[in-house]
Amino acid sequence: MSLFVPEFDESVVVRAAEAEVIGHAPTTIRLLADSSSTGGALSTQRVTLTDGANGAQPHHHAGSAELFYLLDGTAQLLSGDQIVTAERGDLVIVPPGLPHAFAAAPGHDADILIVITPGVERFEYFRHLERIAYGKVPPASLLEVQELYDTYFLSSPAWDTARS
Repeated sequence: MSLFVPEFDESVVVRAAEAEVIGHAPTTIRLLADSSSTGGALSTQRVTLTDGANGAQPHHHAGSAELFYLLDGTAQLLSGDQIVTAERGDLVIVPPGLPHAFAAAPGHDADILIVITPGVERFEYFRHLERIAYGKVPPASLLEVQELYDTYFLSSPAWDTARS
């Protein structure tokens, strides 16, 4: 295992009012810090899901771990083949290569801080998702950028069962 030492020389401060917001209820994403602003250390977003809304479909990251901290509410998370129900104050960390997904638990809201480390430039990924949501590009276009964003989609019978 090698030690990654990020290189950036100033603190990163993101004011709530200045964060870029993607989407609106039932799924809102606040872009907080991207890899380029943290010297590659991490990228982080805050995802707010209402009334059981889906967050991310099953996928894995080849080179990054993903941390989910429940700021409020109740979420369902796929971790491998396991479905984890997380509530306010709970933390789930998924290692590189492990399939995962997340959503608000049925009938619940969830407010989740997500950190990916080491960082990957992710802001454009979320903008891409917004273009898909508004019909500007087809959903299949995500398959063309999986390697760029270290996000590889897959199927999960456990997730499909939990979310049906």
